[in-house]
Amino acid sequence: MDEALLRSLTPSVLAVLVRRGADFAAAEDAVQDALLEAVRVWPADPPRDAKGWLVTVAWRRFLDAARSDSARRRREDRTEEEPPPGPAPSVDDTLQLYFLCAHPSLTPSSAVALTLRAVGGLTTRQIAQAYLVPEATMAQRISRAKRTVSKVRLDQPGDVATVLRVLYLVFNEGYSGDVDLAAEAIRLTRQLAAQVDHPEVAGLLALMLLHHARRAARTAPDGSLVPLAEQDRGRWDTRAIAEGVGILQAALARDRLGEYQAQAAIAALHADAPTADETDWVQIVEWYDELAALTDSPVVRLNRAVAIGEADGPRAGLAALAALDDSLPRHTAVAAYLHERDGDLTTAARLYAEAAHKAPTLAERDHLTHRAARLNTHRDR
Repeated sequence: MDEALLRSLTPSVLAVLVRRGADFAAAEDAVQDALLEAVRVWPADPPRDAKGWLVTVAWRRFLDAARSDSARRRREDRTEEEPPPGPAPSVDDTLQLYFLCAHPSLTPSSAVALTLRAVGGLTTRQIAQAYLVPEATMAQRISRAKRTVSKVRLDQPGDVATVLRVLYLVFNEGYSGDVDLAAEAIRLTRQLAAQVDHPEVAGLLALMLLHHARRAARTAPDGSLVPLAEQDRGRWDTRAIAEGVGILQAALARDRLGEYQAQAAIAALHADAPTADETDWVQIVEWYDELAALTDSPVVRLNRAVAIGEADGPRAGLAALAALDDSLPRHTAVAAYLHERDGDLTTAARLYAEAAHKAPTLAERDHLTHRAARLNTHRDR
């Protein structure tokens, strides 16, 4: 069974049913039934036209459900409209499905779940495992999202920026269970880039590739975090870096800068440095200036303070940090790092311990606790 083929065909099959008049929720259920039937039948009897087979089976499943519905009389006419057997049309409505799943009426978590289900072809169980929630909880979330978008017309124009935010959220979830969400986000963004000629789509794809290239070096064998400066750069994926840089350069050449391109440019500068000491921090600060102008994001300004601390010295970084709200996530950890760079180990150790209590993940908490303990031991010698 070619699971990748099934997942790649899912959005186009769903779009065919919606275009024929099925509401989104019913169409999505019918497609899932067809996928289950494919898993059962195809190993022994693979079809010549996989998409056509899925469309036919899904449409019949939809009609069966429609006949048993209280609105059967109003839907009987559709039974006569079933197309004759033959190759399915080559029209690809995946892009419209992206826009539908990223509809502004949905919460970010619901938009992500619906995108993974309808466009990514993942099962509810797989999505639930990835998000570490019960399958029933994820099923309810997806059902509510489907009901929300069921009355939205598929041909309404969509917002590329909203779709990109949803894909960025998927990527940042990382991976757990048997689904690698980072890899899935890259696959879906490649799919979107093939359909949309937009520099920010290319910028997001480049950003994902450049970040993903460092994945193998981010953790030690015991699972502990490895900071960027301490990573073994020989473990970085040079092929992914080269691809990301090439995509980014082509996007930047169009002179339509956006936030994902700016983030990718920063990631590319890190990837380009043979060692941490050779990082071009001055240029990174310049890109953070561009990114701050584009987004006006406090988190961007927090990261900019770190870059300033590397480019102009820790006291300059602390001065930039002082202008920011100290309730920002990871503000205390950044302050600890800059104080450590400035030689104030007592303050740094105290701040690392404080930051550990605020850490959003167990791995980050353990890392900060270790930093605090290391500085306290060094100071007491």
